[in-house]
Amino acid sequence: MPPEECLTSRRPARMADDDRKRKNDQGGPGTAVITKTRPQTKRPNLYRVLLLNDDYTPMEFVVHVLERFFNKDAEAAHRIMMHVHQHGIGECGVFTYEVAETKVTQVMDFARKHQHPLQCIMEKK
Repeated sequence: MPPEECLTSRRPARMADDDRKRKNDQGGPGTAVITKTRPQTKRPNLYRVLLLNDDYTPMEFVVHVLERFFNKDAEAAHRIMMHVHQHGIGECGVFTYEVAETKVTQVMDFARKHQHPLQCIMEKK
């Protein structure tokens, strides 16, 4: 037989041991594992916005503040106002830091503009 025919009629050459091990480590031909990693996101800290009772701010003004700045309906605003009146403090809502800070500033500015000593604070929940 001519040398060309001998090479094509024989079985393919065996893989060296190193090549065989590498091929097995990859899971064989045509197999792959693709993993998609998502970054872990942390929830932002939340802050309670609180109104403090005083002897001078009218109840109607407090109800108006709750309706205007905290989007409370008349019933919820009245309930929170009564809680503030009876317990000295009441929660208006829970927000992220930036939103809570903005609400406190808006309420305090609005109260000063209308010459009321209403106090609004925020605390970490």
